[in-house]
Amino acid sequence: MSRITEAEIADIVVAYLNEKTSGQASIKELVNEIPNRVKLSAEDLAPSPTRQNEAIWEQQVRNITSHKKSPGNAIYEGKLIAISGGLALPGSEVAA
Repeated sequence: MSRITEAEIADIVVAYLNEKTSGQASIKELVNEIPNRVKLSAEDLAPSPTRQNEAIWEQQVRNITSHKKSPGNAIYEGKLIAISGGLALPGSEVAA
């Protein structure tokens, strides 16, 4: 089984946020929810070489915000927006 991609994680985030009335979630909430929605490989679960106490897949959740100026990124493409401490669907940041 290969590693999950940042784009696949972003798609899971979008699906989850579409189920929430607020359209928003903290990074912590997303990190808790994603393993309930996808089978993560041993490679995904390996420790991040750059972020202590974090698995590679968890770093990818945070990378959605970090890579927001890169084409193909969910924020760059308008699928998500960065909010303080988390991610949201476009337009939902006003509702909270």
